[in-house]
Amino acid sequence: MTFQNIVVVVTGAAQGIGYGIAKAFAEQGAKLVMADLNEDQGAAAAAAIRNEGRQAIFVPCDVRKEEDIRKLMKAAEDEYGRIDVLINNAGVSRWKSPLELSVGEWDDVLNTNVRSCFLATREAARSMKRNGVSGAVVNIASTRALMSEPNSEAYAASKGAIVALTHAMAVSLGPDQIRVNCISPGWIETQDYDSLKPADHEQHPAGRVGRPEDIAKACLYLADPDNSFVTGTHLVIDGGMTRKMIYEP
Repeated sequence: MTFQNIVVVVTGAAQGIGYGIAKAFAEQGAKLVMADLNEDQGAAAAAAIRNEGRQAIFVPCDVRKEEDIRKLMKAAEDEYGRIDVLINNAGVSRWKSPLELSVGEWDDVLNTNVRSCFLATREAARSMKRNGVSGAVVNIASTRALMSEPNSEAYAASKGAIVALTHAMAVSLGPDQIRVNCISPGWIETQDYDSLKPADHEQHPAGRVGRPEDIAKACLYLADPDNSFVTGTHLVIDGGMTRKMIYEP
């Protein structure tokens, strides 16, 4: 698997899963366009990748804003001449009782998580079609699309919508040779992995909590041009947790 000179746009790339994805593509030779709302962290993340001898630029982007997304795709084309891969990773959550969740908070989660996927995919697909690129889009959803804890309504709704949006756009964009897939991560520890307790790992059938690189590897697979038969797919990467029956003692 190689992504030499492939142009990859990653939203929410300043830290966590997004940064892990960007770093993995860079290590495979891709040219990175890293987008994030946090300008300081985003610029530092891109600089860290460049310091390893890779190609990466940072573009400030509020994915809730259509104009920002258009500017992001234009910056990618201006810098590298094309867009081959889009990773829609940016997202926010709200853990709040549905009895107290405001319309504004609901809209913010849905606009950040779902509408941004639609807008970014639309703009990237326009670029891909214009430049004759057989492109790939990977949306980052969540196992919250499949199961819930209390007070997660907006987040769960947004992630379920991403799964549905994925297969809809895969069908619509297939004639343009653009593949659209999604990944639902489970528990991916992005902070201090060593601080996790044995019980945290043992509750997973795989025997451990996930890391950002687990999701990055899946992105590499789904974006690989050789995997041209894979589209409309929903890949759950959660150490087996959504397959585990849990009863209260």
